[in-house]
Amino acid sequence: MALTLALTASSPAATATSAAPCTTPTGPYQRELERHLLLPVDGRQSAADCEAILAFQTRNGVRPADGYAGLASYRTMLVVEARPDPNAAGRCPVRDHRVACVDLDRQLMWVQDGRRVVFAPVPVRSGRDGYETRTGWHSVYWRDLDHHSDLYDDAPMPYSQFFSDGQAFHGTLTDLFQGGSHGCVNLRLDDARRLWNTLEEDDAVYVWGTKPGTERTLRPTALSPSSLRPAAPRPAAVPDAPPAGRTPPPSPALR
Repeated sequence: MALTLALTASSPAATATSAAPCTTPTGPYQRELERHLLLPVDGRQSAADCEAILAFQTRNGVRPADGYAGLASYRTMLVVEARPDPNAAGRCPVRDHRVACVDLDRQLMWVQDGRRVVFAPVPVRSGRDGYETRTGWHSVYWRDLDHHSDLYDDAPMPYSQFFSDGQAFHGTLTDLFQGGSHGCVNLRLDDARRLWNTLEEDDAVYVWGTKPGTERTLRPTALSPSSLRPAAPRPAAVPDAPPAGRTPPPSPALR
């Protein structure tokens, strides 16, 4: 009898919690999330949309998980869609050795060895307008596990792997989906740690595309039009790399 009463007493609260409506408004990436989740694509938030987006956020660790189709959910969606075949468009050249592939259009990266993906796609944050991450071929020339920026207030740059005149892959605890770096490719700390254990000095790095927000006409719903033509050369934002055996140059990092 006591057990029955306890279950009966707790039932209304549990029901109320489970029935709490998902009420966030229409987000800027509503259509993209609707399309990805196989929902009716009308660009307007509904209770069903909100619940489906919230479930997607929960599955993929997006915070806050509130059903809102914002930038973090959209960028996470791009990573999820890339996982089965990140190089489906053939933008990253296939070689018989490791290549770290950095897609500025989608703001994600992966590592492939030949056609085999050895480091699955993860979200990144590249250089903001005026400090764009340099495109083209590079190679990892210096690694520093516990690096701090020489240029930006001793900012921590854990798991730094430098590949282009002071620009590096490195971890950050800041929000990857807001703003941009001073040229480095920022990763979540756990992803930067795994990348550290994947790459070695002299490994190839290939960067292409345009970061959304650094081209006025670009909205990140598809590949940038600029990614279809050769990237224009960009001026170096930091000093050139020193001769072999000298101390590496100061390196940019998010403030």
